[in-house]
Amino acid sequence: MLLTHHLVLPVHRTLPWGTVGAAGALGLLFTALARTGESAERLSLYLLRAAILAFAVGLAFLLDDPARHTTAAVPTPRPVRIGLRVALAVPAAAAWWTAALLLVPPGARPPVGDITLEAGAACALAVTGAVAVVRYSEVTRPGPPVAGGLLTTAVLVMLLWPGRWALFVPVEDARWAAAHDRWGVVLTGAVLLGAVCAVEPLRRRVRF
Repeated sequence: MLLTHHLVLPVHRTLPWGTVGAAGALGLLFTALARTGESAERLSLYLLRAAILAFAVGLAFLLDDPARHTTAAVPTPRPVRIGLRVALAVPAAAAWWTAALLLVPPGARPPVGDITLEAGAACALAVTGAVAVVRYSEVTRPGPPVAGGLLTTAVLVMLLWPGRWALFVPVEDARWAAAHDRWGVVLTGAVLLGAVCAVEPLRRRVRF
C-alpha cells in the first residue's frame, strides 16, 4: 500500500494528459454544437456519440509509456501500475462527461443513463485495447494502433453491423432498450477482458 502511495505522483506525471485533454476538448466542441440552433439540437445524440468517440480515442493513449521496459523491472506488479493509471484518469473522465452532458440543452438530451452506458463501454474498449497491446507486444506506445482500431471499428459497426444487433440507434427507435442491453454486454466484456490482459504473463517472450 505504501509503495502504491509513492507511485501516485510519478505515475500522474507520466500520464498523457495533453493527449487526453485535447481529445476531451474536441469532444466538448462537438457537444457545444448542440446549442447552436434547433436543427443542431435534433442532432444532439449523434454529437454526443462523436464526443464519446473523440474522448475514447484520447484514452487509448493512457498506457503510453516510453519507459515501459524500465518500469517493468520494478517490484510493483503490472496490474497495480495499470490500475493506478486508470484510477487517476477516472475523475477527469467523470468531470469531462458531466460537462459534455451539461452542454447539451435539457430538452435535447438523450436518456442520461443509456448514453452514459455507451460512453462507459467506449472508454472501456479503448483502455482494454491498450492493455491488450501492452500484454501481447513490446511496443511502448499502444495509443496509435488502438486509436486507429477504435475509429475503424466504430465506422464498420455503423456501416456493416446487422440491424437486428444494432448498437447505434436513435432514441425514438423501438430497438433502443435492446441496443443498450447489448451495450451493457460490451461494457462487461471489455472490463473482464481488460482485467485478464492486465495480469503479468507467466513467461516473458525471449527477444532475439
